[in-house]
Amino acid sequence: MKKIIYPLMLLMALTFNLNVALAAKDKPKTELTPEQRLELNRITSRVEEIKAMDKSNLSREERKELRKELREMKKKAKAIGGGVYLSVGAIIIIILLLILIL
Repeated sequence: MKKIIYPLMLLMALTFNLNVALAAKDKPKTELTPEQRLELNRITSRVEEIKAMDKSNLSREERKELRKELREMKKKAKAIGGGVYLSVGAIIIIILLLILIL
């Protein structure tokens, strides 16, 4: 019985992964509001400013702060882009729960 179930589960997982990957390519672009565009432009200009900096004379703490600031700006930029993403593991768990319930 296990010899049949495991390959079937693997086949289902790979099939759903392929569908998710194909669906992600065809995602339509959403239009940004003027406030979002302004925030995105501000983030972009700050990132370019940080890239142009001479970091060789900065202390360790200052470089840490810059990295932390870049991570926060990256999170904000992703949030502005929007979208809900499910991991492959979450999709598999949802499918298994649906199979058990039905």
